[in-house]
Amino acid sequence: MSQNNNEGQGASPNPDLHKVLPGERTMLERALNFIEVVGNKLPDPAVLFFLLMIIVWVLSALLAPVQFAAEHPSTGEPIRIVNQLAGDEMAQFLVNMVHVFVNFAPLGIVLVALLGVGVAEHTGFINAGLRRMLGWTSVKLLTPMLILVAIISHTAADAGYVVVIPLGAVIFYAAGRHPLAGIAAAFAGVSGGFSANFIPSAIDPMLAGITEAAGQVVDPNLYVNPLANWFFMAASSLVVIGVGWWLTDRIIEPRLIKDTPVDGDMSDMPTMEPLSERESRGLFWATMSIVAAIVLLTIAVLIPDSPLRDPDPALAFHETITSFGAPLMRSIVPLIFILFLIPGIVYGYAAGTINGHRDIITGMSKAMESMGYYIVMAFFAAQFIAAFSNSNLGILVAVNGAEWLGEMGLPAQLTIVGIVALSWVVNLFVGSASAKWLIIAPIFVPMLMQLGISPELTQAAYRVGDSTSNIITPLLPYFPLIVVFCKRYFTGAGIGTLISMMLPYAVALSIIWTAFLLLYWFIGLPLGLQASYTYPG
Repeated sequence: MSQNNNEGQGASPNPDLHKVLPGERTMLERALNFIEVVGNKLPDPAVLFFLLMIIVWVLSALLAPVQFAAEHPSTGEPIRIVNQLAGDEMAQFLVNMVHVFVNFAPLGIVLVALLGVGVAEHTGFINAGLRRMLGWTSVKLLTPMLILVAIISHTAADAGYVVVIPLGAVIFYAAGRHPLAGIAAAFAGVSGGFSANFIPSAIDPMLAGITEAAGQVVDPNLYVNPLANWFFMAASSLVVIGVGWWLTDRIIEPRLIKDTPVDGDMSDMPTMEPLSERESRGLFWATMSIVAAIVLLTIAVLIPDSPLRDPDPALAFHETITSFGAPLMRSIVPLIFILFLIPGIVYGYAAGTINGHRDIITGMSKAMESMGYYIVMAFFAAQFIAAFSNSNLGILVAVNGAEWLGEMGLPAQLTIVGIVALSWVVNLFVGSASAKWLIIAPIFVPMLMQLGISPELTQAAYRVGDSTSNIITPLLPYFPLIVVFCKRYFTGAGIGTLISMMLPYAVALSIIWTAFLLLYWFIGLPLGLQASYTYPG
């Protein structure tokens, strides 16, 4: 798809559009400025977890002498707070520091999954796949296909922001449509529908590991499958696509065409180039390798006495595949690694983007380099969660909170809506998805378990709230980059421009996606693998 780079030049912007008088701010801008100021005063998430650990230590010392009537749900004994500042506990803190860090469930899960994704991204397989999907699309289906590709791009953490969103503007402009509408649709898919995806990604095992660690305060044997929300999130992709398609074509783009002329410098505008012969060949063989890998895996699971199935003879056939004891279910993360690694390597050799094994290792290394900050944050998060658990503060809050909520008599559905709303608000101040869940999960997962709500359902509610407010918070790390993309086509673009475009998506997705979760729950459709709506399931 190509485009005359001179098209659109000479367009004069309306000086009254998005004009703000000196010293005057709209209500929306004042609210956003307040959120930005408050958010900037929060410490870095890594430091925040360190401070939370100090708070836990102090609270444990103050509450240790207090006798509580609440009983531990596992032992039936009265809950006693353990003073984490006592000499023995401080000694154990030092002894266990390394063990706590390296055994932090989300850490290894995320790093292993991203090793495969890093190779697929480095060799160009993911980029080529996105371009091919968009290149096949007719103008009438451009919006839903762009949102679909944006959703699929979640499998590579940064690909959607740095590849799909600018390409969305390019292909919309090349098709004679408003480029900012392309940015809005892509941003809605990449960030507004962040958790929705047909394809499992690194975010699934990351959140499941945090949920599992949080729920083990109540149930030490709790296991949360990394794909516990897969079915719901796959179905949610259709909701995000439908809402985004209607809003883009019926509300956002008509407003942009009327009020936001394209007045940027188009002289160096990139084009949506088709795949080269080598890239097409590489994509074909990479796709064939995925098909072959899935077929081989299916055969390996279905053969009699497969070592990937649970050997318990009392289980039905399908239960031997999906039970907690099935090796297949406990191998989801390695399978994600393999199913990205194989096509990434095949594409690299077929397309000529890699020359040997050193290039493969380079792709893995680059993926690990991008995780440096996460590793630092994980260290402090692991210590905080361990202190929170060892002090018994977590189980005390969970039991008392569950009793309080139970006395209120709120329907479980209303409680879940509250989790969505809480996640939505917290997301305006804390940008990292894992950081927010690391803060929320240790309190609300065990608390809701005491009310009979499963950790998987609580996690699903969090993912809805976390996703839908991404696109309206300036604290999102990529938010300034999206503003820069907008300014390329409309020189007067700023935070207010982007917020005004994305606010309808945020509001509509929040309401409709939450309603969809409740309907999905009411019908009783499965959330994902080894997931239930109630605890114990």
